[in-house]
Amino acid sequence: MVSVEQARTLALSLPQAVEGAHQGHPDFRVHGRIFATLRPAERRFVVKLSAVDQEALLASDPAAFATNAWSRQGWLEVRLERISADRLREVAEAAWRHVASARLVAQHEAGRRNR
Repeated sequence: MVSVEQARTLALSLPQAVEGAHQGHPDFRVHGRIFATLRPAERRFVVKLSAVDQEALLASDPAAFATNAWSRQGWLEVRLERISADRLREVAEAAWRHVASARLVAQHEAGRRNR
């Protein structure tokens, strides 16, 4: 189980991520592109992913992941009460990678290899 604040902190820990607002909800962006939104009242974290990634996550854990009206545009809901912090980090990073520039992703990877 992940709290709303843990989800926010996790999203903001990704390189160059900033918090904004989208349709009355907090969102998380990299270079102006939204990779996740947070729906605190519903305890949902919504991520932008490829269709292939969406399908894989839905198949792997249907209790933690759900489609929504925006899923055809790449958005997948994550139920915070049904996911571990480590798993949410993986999913959030996949969403970040999906919208971040190739250059920024490469810099991030290089930094990881040098640790």
